[in-house]
Amino acid sequence: MPGTIRRATPADAGVLCTLAERTFVETFGHLYPADDLAFYLSIAYPVDVQREQLESGDYAAWLLEVDGEAAGFAFAGPCGLPHPDVRSGDGELKRLYVLREHQGGGWGGKLFAEAERWLLEAGPRTLWIGVWSENLGAQRFYGRHGFGKTGEYEFPVGRVRDREFILCRPVGATAA
Repeated sequence: MPGTIRRATPADAGVLCTLAERTFVETFGHLYPADDLAFYLSIAYPVDVQREQLESGDYAAWLLEVDGEAAGFAFAGPCGLPHPDVRSGDGELKRLYVLREHQGGGWGGKLFAEAERWLLEAGPRTLWIGVWSENLGAQRFYGRHGFGKTGEYEFPVGRVRDREFILCRPVGATAA
């Protein structure tokens, strides 16, 4: 399916937040009681925060568009994961999602490549990713790109606490 990837602008904040919510529900929504999911979604993707992040220059996002519609995205910025080895200047792939009907066409890898390129523009640095402990496909994907598990934390969705893995690719590490 033909599509394009472009760098998102602050004007895309609403589209990014809507897509983030849609892909989260599509991917994980079945795991949570309705009230916990609703609470999480009510606080997780504020458009004004997304816009401010993109305006700051410290964060960047890329949109996959298929037939003029947003179908996936990647979002990256400074690392905010709760790990004692995180240092100022480390980068994080914060989100990478593609709508189910557009998966399997290599779009996730292309979005990852855009985010990775941006994260490394200023030179080599340690990169981090948080991933759900049961998302084995994502763990394999990131493993192929040189990321390894270095920790865990709890990710709250309402009253539910998901077990998340913290993946890291130190400076100088290469893809498998």
